[in-house]
Amino acid sequence: MNDKVIKARFYRSDTGKEPVKDWLLSLSKDDRKDIGDNIRTAEFGWPIGMPICRSIKGHKGLWEIRTRLKDGRIGRVFFCTHADHMILLHGFIKKPQKTPDKELDIAAKRMKDLGGI
Repeated sequence: MNDKVIKARFYRSDTGKEPVKDWLLSLSKDDRKDIGDNIRTAEFGWPIGMPICRSIKGHKGLWEIRTRLKDGRIGRVFFCTHADHMILLHGFIKKPQKTPDKELDIAAKRMKDLGGI
């Protein structure tokens, strides 16, 4: 059995909250499975490229897991690598073609605040 190249961990805030874990638990079982499968693919295949994963232009060190969900929806999980781990920073369901700046800002802020790991 192959070992994970990099292990995923949830970003944890100073108050102990794990926003990506909470977000995933709010989704349907099918959506959680699809997103989880892509995260697992990245863990075992890192570094991995499109269509599963890509770097975010203009945000050095920030990456996204890209998941096509049922009904044409798109799931995104932003992450960075830190201390030999993939830190899952922020997840959301993408609606517009362009990723909203507010979603990128949340991930970038959390990436700078990795003291809670």
